Amino acid sequence: MKPNFFHQRLALLSVCFGVLATGQVSAQSDWPKAKPVNIVVGFGPGAFTDGIARIVAQKLSESTSGSFVVENKPGAGGNLATGQVKRAAPDGYTILVHSVAYAVNPSLYPNAGYDALKDFVPLALGPRTPNIITVNPATPAKDLKELIELARREKLSYASSGIGTTTHLSVERLKSAAKVDITHVPYQPAQAINAVVAGHTQMSSTSMPPAVPQIKAGKLRAIAVTSARRSALLPDVPSVTEFGYTDFDDYTWVGFFLPAGTPQALVDRINAEINKAMESPESLEKFAGLGMESTRNTSAEFGRFLRDEVGKWAAVVKSTGAKVD
Repeated sequence: MKPNFFHQRLALLSVCFGVLATGQVSAQSDWPKAKPVNIVVGFGPGAFTDGIARIVAQKLSESTSGSFVVENKPGAGGNLATGQVKRAAPDGYTILVHSVAYAVNPSLYPNAGYDALKDFVPLALGPRTPNIITVNPATPAKDLKELIELARREKLSYASSGIGTTTHLSVERLKSAAKVDITHVPYQPAQAINAVVAGHTQMSSTSMPPAVPQIKAGKLRAIAVTSARRSALLPDVPSVTEFGYTDFDDYTWVGFFLPAGTPQALVDRINAEINKAMESPESLEKFAGLGMESTRNTSAEFGRFLRDEVGKWAAVVKSTGAKVD
C-alpha cells in the first residue's frame, strides 16, 4: 500500500525538523567558532561598561580561541543597543552589555523599546560598584551632614552620569529624604566626574570607577557611598545609611544579556565562560582597580536579581517623578 499524501508530508516535516535540530545543535557545539561574536555595549568608549566588556572579551578570546568584537552603540541611555540586540538571532553570537540602566529605562522612558523581563535572557551579572557622592575640595562640606546643611543655605548643583541613571536617582531619593533642593546637571558618564573636578558643579554622584583616581589624587573629596555598607576600596568613606538615611543600597552594575529564545544549553555554556573570564586573577585585579567586585552567578540567579532591580527602580522613578522626554 502506497503512503498517502498526509504521510508523505509528515515524513517530509520530520526530515526538516531533524535538519533544523541538527543545525541548532551544531551551531551550539561550534560556539564561538562559526563566526565572530558581536558584543554590543550600550555606551560609548570610556564608559565603565565599555571597560568591563573589553576585559571580558579579551579573556573569552583567550579561553575559547574565538573572535569577540566589541561594538559601542551609545544613545538613548543604552536603548539603541538593546533594540539592536533584541532583533538579533538567538544563536549566542550577539551579546548585550548594559548597565543598571537596563532595569531603569522601561520605567523612565515613554517607550524604551523593550521589556526588561521578556525580551532578553539574563546571561550573567557582571561586576558592580556603589555610587559615590563627591565634592570639589573648594566646597566647605566635609561630610554628608555638612553637605545637606550647606544645601539648605546655598544653591548647589550636582553632576550625575545622566538622567535616570542610579547616580541621578540616588541623589533624588536623598534630596527627598533630607528635604533639600539641589539642581541636577546630567552629563555623559565619562564626563560627569570632570564637571565637579573643574568646579562646574559643587558636587557629583557617579559610580566609583571614575571617581576613585580623582579622590586619591586630591582633586575630589569623598562624602559618602550609596551602598548599605562601606566599600573596601575606600573604607574611610561612610555610607549614606550611617547618616540616618535608611533603605539605601544602590549600585551601578554591569549585566550580560542574550536575545530571548536563546537555547538554555547555550545560555549555560556562555554563562560558564563569562564567569571564568571574570574570575581570572587579571580580571579581578582590574575590577578592584575600578572599585568594582564580582561574584559567580548563574543565569537564573541573575534573573532573580534583575526582577528585584526592575521593581525597585520602577518605584523610585515613580516616587521621584524622574522622566526622559
